[in-house]
Order: sequence, then C-alpha cells, then structure tokens
Amino acid sequence: MGWIIVNPEMHGLWEVDAMFGKRKTGTLQPDEALPGRQESIKVPPHHFVSGHAMRPPYPDGYLLLLLGMGCFWGAERKFWQMPGVYITAVGYAGGYTPNPTYEEVCSGDTGHAEVVRLVYDPDKCELEDLLAVFWESHDPTQGMRQGNDLGTQYRSVIYTSQPEQYLTAIDSLKIYRDALRNAGHSADITTEIAEAPIFYFAEPYHQQYLAKNPSGYCGLGGLNLRYPRALAGDVA
Repeated sequence: MGWIIVNPEMHGLWEVDAMFGKRKTGTLQPDEALPGRQESIKVPPHHFVSGHAMRPPYPDGYLLLLLGMGCFWGAERKFWQMPGVYITAVGYAGGYTPNPTYEEVCSGDTGHAEVVRLVYDPDKCELEDLLAVFWESHDPTQGMRQGNDLGTQYRSVIYTSQPEQYLTAIDSLKIYRDALRNAGHSADITTEIAEAPIFYFAEPYHQQYLAKNPSGYCGLGGLNLRYPRALAGDVA
C-alpha cells in the first residue's frame, strides 16, 4: 500500500454492535482475520444493466475507483446511472481475508468494507462528479455504521488507483468538511482515503441487486447537503 490516510482530525475508536463481534476500528490484526480461500467468487460475465464485461480487460484509458458508503446495493445504483461510468460491481476491500463471503464480512472478522468498484471514462465523467455523489449520498461522519446498518463493513472509504485521484479525494474531503461546518454540523468526517487494495467480487446475487429487485432495501441516506461544486453544475 502506498498513499494512505485516515482522516488526520479523526481520533479515537468506534464501538461496533455486538452482532458484529464487538470489533473496534484498527483492532483487527492480520493474524486474527478469517483465513478465506484461494478460489474467487464467480460473477456473471456481463453487467445486468449495461451489458459490459464485468471483469477486465476494460477500454484503454478508463480509470478505476472504489467507494464504500454503507450497504453497497443502493450505492451501486447511484453510480451505474451516471454518464461515463462504464461498469459497476460490488465487493469487498480494505481488509485481510482473501475471497471472503458476505457472511464472513458481516462477522467483522475480515476487516473488509462493502465497496462499489467503478470503471469510468475520464473524458466523459470527472472524478469530482463521482465524489460529489459519494459525499451527498451517505453520512460520512458515522464511523463504523450507516444509519441502522452497524459494522466495520459499512464504514466510509475512498480507495484510489492513481496519485492524482488520491489528491482530488483529499481536496474533496476538505471541501465537504468545510461545507458541513458552515451548515452547523459538529461531527467530523470519518472517511478513510487510501490507495486501492485488492478488490474481491461479492456474490452474484449482490451484483446490480436493485436492478433485479427494484423494491429491494436501500439504506442510503445523506445529510441533505450538496457538495459545493455541484451547486453550479448538474451532478445527480
């Protein structure tokens, strides 16, 4: 791992609900994690919505980004609707267990977060547009939860694949932090920003779940505060 930051103004640890093993952030060590397996989870060859190939190779020049903002079902739907996003997939990243199952991730004993993997065309979709949707669509101040969804897997994360993406993500955090403070929010942002770790695909039934089940659960809920750049644009 290279460029890694956990929000420098974020201090202390967050308790996690008992159903997730009473873990705290940062306390799971590699030798404590579940062993996982060598076999990767098989996913459908094509995206249910766009029809594009789920696995590489992707078109030349396209960029990769991983975003975690709570339950990945609703998060994925936010991004497959955006122009310039070539493919979305849900999975697990940021922990230690290779090729984990959903049940293992929910146990708190893998260290992974639920994330959406985005492959996008930077000529048609600017990174700041993606980050605006990210900030606006969840509460980045909640630590190891999103609303009623409790556990380390629901933490807020941005995992970048390029140094330039990383710097833009850091700038966006500062912008949204200032916007929150100006709007009277006292809680600080707890989002982790780091170089993208290994991504493990989630099980097939999770992929594009809300396209297959339009009335399914979506726990996304932001703070009703626009990302400042979006005020002058047309970001969804």
